[in-house]
Amino acid sequence: MRVKITKELQQRWQDRVNWILSAKFGAEDSEEERTKRIKKARKNYEYFVSEYFPHLARKKTAKFQIEAAEVILKTKNIRALLEWARGHAKSSHASLLIPLWLLFQEEPEIHFMVLVSKSQDAAIRLLSDLQAELQYNERLTRDFGKQVLEGSWTEGEFVTTGGCMFLALGRGQSPRGIKNRGRRPDYICIDDIDDDEMIRNPSRVGVILEWVLSALFGAMEGGRGRFIMVGNRIGKDSVLSRFAARKNLYHKIVNILDKRGNISWPENYTRAEVNDLKAVQGERLFQKEYMNNPITEGTVFLQKQIHYGKILPLKEYRTLVCYTDPSFKDSNSADYKATMLVGKTKKGEYHLIKAFADQTSVAQMVRWHYDINGFVNEATPVLYYMEANFLQDLLLDEFKKEGALIGHQIPIRGDKRKKPDKFARIEAMQPLFERALFIINEREKDSPGVRALVEQLLMFEKGSRSHDDAPDALEGAIYILNHRARATTAGYVMGFRESRKY
Repeated sequence: MRVKITKELQQRWQDRVNWILSAKFGAEDSEEERTKRIKKARKNYEYFVSEYFPHLARKKTAKFQIEAAEVILKTKNIRALLEWARGHAKSSHASLLIPLWLLFQEEPEIHFMVLVSKSQDAAIRLLSDLQAELQYNERLTRDFGKQVLEGSWTEGEFVTTGGCMFLALGRGQSPRGIKNRGRRPDYICIDDIDDDEMIRNPSRVGVILEWVLSALFGAMEGGRGRFIMVGNRIGKDSVLSRFAARKNLYHKIVNILDKRGNISWPENYTRAEVNDLKAVQGERLFQKEYMNNPITEGTVFLQKQIHYGKILPLKEYRTLVCYTDPSFKDSNSADYKATMLVGKTKKGEYHLIKAFADQTSVAQMVRWHYDINGFVNEATPVLYYMEANFLQDLLLDEFKKEGALIGHQIPIRGDKRKKPDKFARIEAMQPLFERALFIINEREKDSPGVRALVEQLLMFEKGSRSHDDAPDALEGAIYILNHRARATTAGYVMGFRESRKY
């Protein structure tokens, strides 16, 4: 199938060529220097990238990128999944730089590459970048000679002077019977094969996975060669996620933040940039695009069930409870600290008056309590609670320290109940939202704490790795309010909604 080459594609090609031609490599050097450079480049992937592609490698090559290249080079028959976050150069490395590194080894490690993407158009775009380097990269030509022999990027197919063939295929196109001078493909790269529309249809996902594992993998000679999939996990059920379940994979997951909250590619991203990404996108989209953690919004709590309204004068609430779910770590991968001020009305409604939620310090969390104390201004008594297990010396010392500066202590106490399963506890609040018995202070709608709470409620689902500390603090406040009301008949008691299958 031939792709129609639009003016946009033509301009993209020309822009790429101009970009490559803008690279500065310096004057020609001696044959001895050239020989040394080639020898070092064949052994050192980082040097190969920086020396031949300075226009492309504007940031230092990351450790995980070097590791992937080295594993792929030394493993002739590899099945690999590079599940790297968005913006981590997975296409640049797996679809361009690594294949060229293999091509320019003393004995070429690649003879027939097939590049696959969600459409042939997308695959041709990726392959055209590789062909442009082979045709117009001055240093590559100087060290390894003229490369492109025949074929054109507009066809999505070309052959090098050394006889290596490159072919672009779209998702589902037949690769059966393709050969290059009797050779079958020995490097197949599947780049971003999923899209948001396809992953909504499990049957389509199944059809494409079968095509990947049968027709595409079968195009290799008895499975000999390098079979690589790259992408990020945009859905719980996707071609990538199903491929990840296969055995004998080299599977490398790289999120923008590692398990300790450190930046995985610090040469490219700063802490401020990561924080800004999260602030702009929100937690759910940030988890999907940059943490390989897709979350279905509204599995338990629905957007239409989030109600905002006016709160009562504070003295009209039967009880006010300030409940905190703390954590001791301050990193971006740590749990949130969350503090909720909730009041219960005589009609049995629950009003969220103030909300604080952030990945912050213990000292800042303690100050939230004094902010709430100042806001309430003794209009009505507030019960301050925190899970008893957390009321240890460290937290108590922080409360005492802040209290000494302010002039009075927060009378915080421990929630000593033996808590049941967290999912069950938080899910049990859902009827309050469904029946509009939980109201959020409309004046706090745009506060960071309320935004974090709403976002975490909408992301909440069984087995999710998303943060749920704000809903957990809210559940604690509602539990205390209900517990105090059980002696009367006026209290609304939370009940479990009808169970769903997950």
